Amino acid sequence: MRANPRLGEQRRSPHIPLRLAGRGKGRSFHQEKRNDGLVPPTPRLSLTGIPRQERPAALLAGAYFFCLLCSYYVLRPVRDEMGIQGGVETLPWTFTATFAAMLAATPLFGWAVARIRLRRLVPVVYLFFAAHLLAFYLALEGGAPREPLARGFFVWVSVFNLFVVSVFWSFMADLFDSDQAKRLFGAIAAGGSLGAVTGPLLTVWLAQQLGPANLLLVSCAFLAATLAFIAALLRWSDRSASPVPGMALRDRAVGGSPLAGLTLTLRSPYLLGVGLYIVLFTALSTFLYFEQARIVRDTIPTPGGRTQLFAAMDLAVNTLTLVGQLFLTGRVLVRYGLGLALAALPLLSLVGFAVLAVFPVLGVIVVFQVLRRACNFFLAKPAREALFTVISVEEKYKAKNFIDTVVYRGGDAASGWLHTALKALGLGATGISLAALPLALLSLVLGIKLGARHEALRRRASSTAFPTPSIAQKTVP
Repeated sequence: MRANPRLGEQRRSPHIPLRLAGRGKGRSFHQEKRNDGLVPPTPRLSLTGIPRQERPAALLAGAYFFCLLCSYYVLRPVRDEMGIQGGVETLPWTFTATFAAMLAATPLFGWAVARIRLRRLVPVVYLFFAAHLLAFYLALEGGAPREPLARGFFVWVSVFNLFVVSVFWSFMADLFDSDQAKRLFGAIAAGGSLGAVTGPLLTVWLAQQLGPANLLLVSCAFLAATLAFIAALLRWSDRSASPVPGMALRDRAVGGSPLAGLTLTLRSPYLLGVGLYIVLFTALSTFLYFEQARIVRDTIPTPGGRTQLFAAMDLAVNTLTLVGQLFLTGRVLVRYGLGLALAALPLLSLVGFAVLAVFPVLGVIVVFQVLRRACNFFLAKPAREALFTVISVEEKYKAKNFIDTVVYRGGDAASGWLHTALKALGLGATGISLAALPLALLSLVLGIKLGARHEALRRRASSTAFPTPSIAQKTVP
């Protein structure tokens, strides 16, 4: 049913969702345009800003993300040990192999998206990786040659991490609309943060008792547990009174080319803007990480002291992240929109690098790094994921995966070589910090423009019963 141009006479079809749009004083988009008393009142929010009817979905999605990141973080110490067994001198080549594996895996995933029904796609991806975990376990127990197996496992875990998390957020962007994403993604990310803490604790507790090989089975169990939460979320979505556009498409495959992730990104100025924002984020992160490594090395002489500092920083980041995700993320995204959330991290980077250029000392870089990482986890990351809620289903699964894997790792590699080139030119901490300022400024402007474009796309989608297949392709950031 198409909407009557006269909003005052518009009738609401039961198939057209009424989304709450987190604008102004909690009024929906339609409430701002209409005053006929037919629109239900805004739902009451809890302390975390989540309406009662959305809490089951938030809990299920948070538990899903908890199991997923717990699975990865059980594996991560095993991966790092395998990296040592494979030879420290070969690590640069291992990182290169990881990027090559990403390039190979992306079209394979595109092929799967084109041919597997969306309702089955996410479980199939996780079962695929679970089967590989069992294969590595059998190889370790069967006495396979250690060094090549260790190198292969290191690369596989690095690919596994990015792919399963990217698929998770694609599923979330498909499951929830833009306004739900603003309210829920912070709380959902908090579930992942708890999993990122629980996984290493389990590894510390079980490593000596079970051995590295058996930890793969523990990780596999958590990965398998995600399947139950996926099924429960699909049932919740099917029963939801406000289904998101494209929900009916989950019962068929997306179709298209296996290389569509690349072509869809290149054809969409909106997605190109998202990709550029991520490249700038990785460049600033790499600059800061390398300078942190140098300053910490020069300031703290003992390995134990450095390890203690890094552990304290991680604790501070995780604490701030959890508090922010539970109590700030949803409220900031709903009240101020994605533009401010996306601009907050570059603004913090702009101030932090400016201070670091003047005072390149340990205390400054520790505070800067802790605040920046926490801000990314509880504000910028949920906002970035919410950007994908207004694009087509094919873009959510193919283009998003391409950006999350190939673009992200490519940004890492390119910024690492850029930092090396700046050091070769004789730039120290002050010079590199000054070189980072234009990148932070560009990222800030781009974040504001992406937020504004997302809001325009959201409004356009809200004004029609069935949005066009890819509005984003017609819009520049």
